[in-house]
Amino acid sequence: MPLKKAGFHSTSPGAICTAILSRNCFAVDAKPPQNFLELRDEHLRKGTLFEDPLFPATDASLSSGNFPITCEWKRPPDICENPQFIVGGASRTDICQGDLGDCWLLAAIACLTLNEKLLYRVVPQDQSFTDNYAGIFHFQFWRYGDWVDVVIDDRIPTFNNQLVFTKSAERNEFWSALLEKAYAKLHGSYEALKGGNTTEAMEDFTGGVTEFYEMKEAPKELYKIMKKALERGSLMGCSIDSLVPARFETRTVTGLVKGHAYSVTAVEEVRYKETKVRLVRLRNPWGQVEWNGPWSDNSKEWGSISKAEKDKLQHQNAEDGEFWMSFEDFKKNYTKIEICNLTPDALEDDKIHKWTVSVNEGRWVRGCSAGGCRNYPDTFWTNPQYRLRLLEEDDDPEDNEVACTFVVALMQKNRRKERKMGANLFTIGFAIYEVPKEMQGNKQHMPKEFFLFNSSKARCKSYINLREVTQRFRLSPGEYVIIPSTYEPHQEGDFILRVFSEKRNTSEEIENRIEADHPVPAPASAGEESEEDQQFRTIFQQIAGDEMEITANELKNVLNRVVSEHKEMHTEGFSLESCRSMIALMDMDGTGRLNLQEFRHLWNKIKQWQGIFKHYDTEQKGSINSYEMRNAVNDAGFRLNNQLYDIITMRYANENMNIDFDSFVSCLVRLEGMFRAFQAFDQDGDGMIRLSVLEWLQLTMYA
Repeated sequence: MPLKKAGFHSTSPGAICTAILSRNCFAVDAKPPQNFLELRDEHLRKGTLFEDPLFPATDASLSSGNFPITCEWKRPPDICENPQFIVGGASRTDICQGDLGDCWLLAAIACLTLNEKLLYRVVPQDQSFTDNYAGIFHFQFWRYGDWVDVVIDDRIPTFNNQLVFTKSAERNEFWSALLEKAYAKLHGSYEALKGGNTTEAMEDFTGGVTEFYEMKEAPKELYKIMKKALERGSLMGCSIDSLVPARFETRTVTGLVKGHAYSVTAVEEVRYKETKVRLVRLRNPWGQVEWNGPWSDNSKEWGSISKAEKDKLQHQNAEDGEFWMSFEDFKKNYTKIEICNLTPDALEDDKIHKWTVSVNEGRWVRGCSAGGCRNYPDTFWTNPQYRLRLLEEDDDPEDNEVACTFVVALMQKNRRKERKMGANLFTIGFAIYEVPKEMQGNKQHMPKEFFLFNSSKARCKSYINLREVTQRFRLSPGEYVIIPSTYEPHQEGDFILRVFSEKRNTSEEIENRIEADHPVPAPASAGEESEEDQQFRTIFQQIAGDEMEITANELKNVLNRVVSEHKEMHTEGFSLESCRSMIALMDMDGTGRLNLQEFRHLWNKIKQWQGIFKHYDTEQKGSINSYEMRNAVNDAGFRLNNQLYDIITMRYANENMNIDFDSFVSCLVRLEGMFRAFQAFDQDGDGMIRLSVLEWLQLTMYA
């Protein structure tokens, strides 16, 4: 059954070389991180205010195009008297949305204020406009597996001396505006924050993992789930979907706003007219515009509640964007709720619940490992594969079923930051397959045939263009393989795959051992010459002359004369560069030439490789699809890992992701030559060699 993708109101290829180098641990144009303490102390000594060269006070930091208003960048001491970083503790009312469509971010910040330990991890407290003030501040965000410190100066966009973007209800409080600026720097500009999902910011503030609930499909125990989530320190947001994009952020008659992100800040029960009523408290990041139905600020229901109950619920009759409503009205009016659960490192003393977490970084490479979903069986199997071992069943099994509860979270990286270069979110998802017993433990990439004849054991509900796709599963203990992918093939990008479980699990990318079956040339066989051998000798003698040795240019002439008589090869011939590589491979005496025996051995190899090539050139076009190169290289006797397959695609495939016969042979010649050279240097057979610069250059220049 074909998969369908979901839309959530295409891409240019990334820099393959840079990505491959970075995956192989080479430094690629890396800038050292800014050190907050060093920079602050330096400017205090000089008596100057910090100006951030990486996020300057210019229009480039606002947007990639023309910003609709002319902003003046000002420091808080120039905006008001007695500026404060935080006034009376950070609270939900410190966040009021400005002229930027980042309600999703502000809803997450409001949730963050409910948990001081989380808040002050993101917003370090050692900052003020009086003590050690040098115009520099810093904030910390979780970024794809690591916590990063983002340094900014305190110049903020203003218009008529008013903050253009986020502001506090207190005119002289600036922590929320500066936090927004740091988050904008993290993504490249303020414009990059337009439009998003609350879960994105929640995860960047906690390193947590988010689960979605559609109200129409919500479990019966949703109230209990929400209550428990807040007790655990989870962050929670909700929204009302707008079916018509033009009606995004439009106010309804009840005061709620469609296409807008809200924070869930409390879940409580109150006694009302002898019955218990379940209530939910929400906050609109605008700092105004509230629900006007039952349990709203001015509603009659509050008249029947005791003062003690009102105080407990912090009920206030104020136009501050925060309001209560009944849980039943909440379910009727909102369409989606998002709960961000914390990972073990988010709170050091979180004794309520611990997750076991495994994190894997990966990349989809066009033409090699960007295989698309299961609707594309010819390429789906080439996607990165991750073995998951569920080792322990849950303590409290449901219906006496022995199973393991776990959450899979697939997150695409850097798409928001790259939006100004035309990058949009990919439509992503994943499938989980059970590994047959005979294939367990071998860590080999599962072949195409496996996916043609086996259905998935579990999968995400739908492929969707969100930054992260998350789903909870229960499966029996055992070994599985997770296949993360984009919906369509050929879409290139980085991702992070996390697996959270209540009990122990391990997950790791499948990486084949790097080895070759026949790196050493076999001796020439004795016996009578065949008709083909005689034909070869004649052609070889005509070109080689009395010396019976040929150069690269002469090899090109010999090979191309021979292949021209083999019409089944579908090739335009070999290039001079290919022939130079062949000479380097077969030249046993270091003369830079081939004798007849060396040439004959080369020709036998080419015929063997031609058979492999024909097998995968199913349409007889004279080329094979780059995704099939993994199988073809394997058939030629080489076992490689994903990084090497990526490099082969980058090096030998054309713009249509096809590899012709000349390039195919060149690749195998290079592989065999380099394997042979490595074995020559690896005297003790430990898989490690040490080369001087001279040896390295001699090896790579001649190969």
